[in-house]
Amino acid sequence: MEQTLDIVSAFVRPVADILQTDVLGLRVGTVVAAVLVFVACLLLRGVFTRVVVRRLARWAERTESRLDDEAVAALEPPLRFLPLVIGLFLAKAILPFAGLAERIADDLLRSLAVFVLFWALYRLAEPLRGLAARIEDKIGAEVVDWTIRGLKIAFVAIGAITVLEIWGIEVAPILAGLGLIGVAVALGAQDLFRNLIAGLLIIGERRLAHGEWIKIDGGVEGTVEAIGFRSTRVRQFDKAPIYVPNSKLSDTAVVNYTRMTHRRIYWMIGVEYRTTVEQLRRIRDGIETFLLEDDAFAHPPEVPTFVRIDRFSDSSIDIMVYCFTVTTSWGEWLAIKERLAYRIKAIVEQAGSDFAFPSRTLYVESGGDAPEIFVPPESDNAEE
Repeated sequence: MEQTLDIVSAFVRPVADILQTDVLGLRVGTVVAAVLVFVACLLLRGVFTRVVVRRLARWAERTESRLDDEAVAALEPPLRFLPLVIGLFLAKAILPFAGLAERIADDLLRSLAVFVLFWALYRLAEPLRGLAARIEDKIGAEVVDWTIRGLKIAFVAIGAITVLEIWGIEVAPILAGLGLIGVAVALGAQDLFRNLIAGLLIIGERRLAHGEWIKIDGGVEGTVEAIGFRSTRVRQFDKAPIYVPNSKLSDTAVVNYTRMTHRRIYWMIGVEYRTTVEQLRRIRDGIETFLLEDDAFAHPPEVPTFVRIDRFSDSSIDIMVYCFTVTTSWGEWLAIKERLAYRIKAIVEQAGSDFAFPSRTLYVESGGDAPEIFVPPESDNAEE
């Protein structure tokens, strides 16, 4: 037994001597203890995350609101980073820092704490969309989107300023210098600010919204996907995205098909000239009756509806059909148009008439004053 104790003592004595050694003013044993504490915090990071985050998630699941569930999911990355900060704080408390080293360590820990705080706020900005959903119909989804972006930028800016202040860096002179630089930049970035202001006007006027079908003067047509600070992304019907500067949307005509109350049908139907007056009346009355009795079409006085004999064209008598459908869906509108075409064809055929097509009649006249046709005489060589 004594021999075993001697062996252990022989092993422990040099280790204790090493731990008592000073390196760069720090005792090795103290450094080892600080490292072990920091490593322990890292190893307990997973346990901390499972215990804290899962309990918060279970608590959020018991509530009816989805806002707290999204908030817990958003806070998970900062919470996973928190044990690292705690480990550094405990390690700093163990190490006997003094003077400049202690001040640097304190500033570093304070900076990490500020980083975790504003990181959490930055991530919490996104779940606020759910809170703003109650008033989204009144202020518009684009206002909510820009507000969330503004909050994120504000949290990043305030966090950065706070960290700079912790390290003793004066922010006011930097902002003053940036102001002078900003004037120079503004002169060269006028288009950027024009687009930014135009975007604010578009959102303020609620001219466009996500998912709406628009057509811009110049040929761009598609669905609005996002209204950014500089440009608006429109997805064309061939699925290709196109980025339109906000200033163009603000200064040019934009047709918003999604906000139509009805869809129009405007046709010119040509029937043959042999069609009698009675047949024309039967055709006109039949089409008008169909439009007024079918619930798929909007009726006066809500919208105008006209079926009139309009003009005598070169090859046909034209009947104007002008009406509106109740639906604004393009697919449903096409189906209604198709049904109307079938019905018009049946009405024209039942009236005993037919549709005209472009034609041209050539009249050839002959008379006594017409010149005689010259026939050249046959040559002698031809007789041979």
